[in-house]
Amino acid sequence: MHFTDTMEWVAKVFEAVGVSIIALGGAVALATSFPRQQGDRSYFDRARRSFGRPLLLGLEVLVAADIIKTVTVHVSLESVAALGVLVLVRTLLSLTLNIELEGMLPWRRAEFEAAPPETRRAPSA
Repeated sequence: MHFTDTMEWVAKVFEAVGVSIIALGGAVALATSFPRQQGDRSYFDRARRSFGRPLLLGLEVLVAADIIKTVTVHVSLESVAALGVLVLVRTLLSLTLNIELEGMLPWRRAEFEAAPPETRRAPSA
């Protein structure tokens, strides 16, 4: 077995793991969000928030698969450019999902957690 064959197989495993995380995370989010009562939050809001973390994790694993595939299997200027665009799009998607879930920019999280509890403003939902 050649190195490129092995790396292609590793990339396929990463892709399968990433898709599995998203699919299983979505199923678990839907199943666990339905029966719980959490004040006045709707089922849709609970499911969306529960599904956000597995979606972010799955996207990160899929980016890793693309990087492995591009730098070891399909090495060309075009594939590197395509990888750059793909990573940019997935990074922006991850950033917007994180903002949607946390209610704040990721780099503001440490400032929020460092503030005394009585001065913290809860992120708007």
